Amino acid sequence: MNPIVVIPARMAATRLPGKPLADIAGRPMIVHMLERGREAEIGPVAVACGDEEIVAAVRAAGGQAVLTDPALPSGSDRVHAALATLDPDRRHDVVVNLQGDFPTLDPDGLRLVVTALRDPKVDIGTLVVPIRDDAEAATASFVKAACAFAPGQTVAPALYFSRQPIPWGRGPRWHHVGIYAYRRSALDRFVSLPPSPLEQRENLEQLRALEDGMRIACVRMEHGPFGVDTPEDLERARALLLARA
Repeated sequence: MNPIVVIPARMAATRLPGKPLADIAGRPMIVHMLERGREAEIGPVAVACGDEEIVAAVRAAGGQAVLTDPALPSGSDRVHAALATLDPDRRHDVVVNLQGDFPTLDPDGLRLVVTALRDPKVDIGTLVVPIRDDAEAATASFVKAACAFAPGQTVAPALYFSRQPIPWGRGPRWHHVGIYAYRRSALDRFVSLPPSPLEQRENLEQLRALEDGMRIACVRMEHGPFGVDTPEDLERARALLLARA
């Protein structure tokens, strides 16, 4: 496998506008994400930018940035569009879509997510972490993955994703971390599809892939990052990264 890491970013976040440029320990959040991608050392890292301000911040930090159409509907579309500039000869057969709001990410997560594609039947790999309590399971913003790991197993097929606490009954539940490793051909196929009925119902784009018959595999981690979506999340990320400095 020959991966490339692409971080989609745009300024128009609903709950925290301008968050790619939010200051964390003296650097914009998007620069922290660039650093997390580089630390994984799995391949080149670039940012697919929806705005000129993000391009400027990434380039000022010595990173590679591609300006994409701000009207693109999703991060996956932005990543796909940027690849036409970053890799027109398609030398990279695996594309890691790294969300731009996980500044506390352990770079091991990026190394793990690509391991799902060792199985040639898998189209997309993604990450899950254990849900710790019922309150987290009942929180709609914590997306749940219906998957089950045999003893000693670290990769399992994803059967469904929901904002509801699934699956039913006793046993572990898994919080989906929205980082994806696509086979290049799978990303091409995914962005060519229209939004699917369950995707629109749950507001989860990964359901589009499942509804089209694509295979998603979940890779388990014990501890995952949290997404920065609110001012409170931003303060938490600042505190954690300052403590690490």
